Amino acid sequence: MPLYLVATPIGNLEDMTIRAISTLQDVAVILCEDTRRAGILLNKYDIHKKLISYHEHNEREKTPRIMALLQEDRKVALICNAGMPLISDPGYILVQEAIKKDIPISVIPGPSAVTTALVISGLPVNNFIFEGFLPKKAGRRKKKLQSFKEENRTIVLFESPMRIKKLLNELLDVIGDRPIVLCRELTKYHEEIQRARISEVIKKIPVQKGEFTVVLGGADG
Repeated sequence: MPLYLVATPIGNLEDMTIRAISTLQDVAVILCEDTRRAGILLNKYDIHKKLISYHEHNEREKTPRIMALLQEDRKVALICNAGMPLISDPGYILVQEAIKKDIPISVIPGPSAVTTALVISGLPVNNFIFEGFLPKKAGRRKKKLQSFKEENRTIVLFESPMRIKKLLNELLDVIGDRPIVLCRELTKYHEEIQRARISEVIKKIPVQKGEFTVVLGGADG
C-alpha cells in the first residue's frame, strides 16, 4: 500500500483540501508530530484513526515499525503540525526507506508557509531559495548568513518567536539593510505582515508569538 504524504493547514483549519480529508479517512494509520494538535484537526473533520507520534526525536527509531506496516499492505499517512511534510519537518528518512523498498508514495498537496509567504511578500518570486531554520551552532550559522551576501535570489527562512530578534540583528550585521518581510500567524485571524527594511523592522519588533516565515530580498535589490 502507498505511503501518503498529506499537507495540512498552516493556520486556518478550513484550508484542508477535500482530497486530504478523503485520504485520511481511508488510511489505517496516521503519523503525526503531535497527537494533540493532530487530534484538533482530525476531530473537526470527523476523522478517527490510529495515531502514531512521529517526530524528529523518534523518527529513526520508529521508521522500521512504519515500514513493517507498509509491507503488510497497511495504508499509512504522514502529516506534520502544519503545511507539507518533510519541509523543515520529519519524513525524509521514511521516504528514503520507502523508495528503497519500492513502496509507492503519493503526495496530497496543499498549504505551505513557504509559498504563502512568498506570494504575499511583494518580493520577486520567479527565483528563490528556501533555507528553513538556520543552524544553531555559531560557526555554521555565521557561514550560512555570510552566504546570503552574494545571493541574488529571494530567500525564505523559518524562525521561532524566541529567536526572531536575534535573527534580525544578525541579518543586519552580516548582509546589511535589505528589504525584508515578516509573516506571522499566516492564514489565521491575527495574521500579521510587516514589509520594510531590516533596520526599520528591528525598531518595532513584532509580537513574539507564533512561528515566523521570513522573506528576505536578494543582493541585487
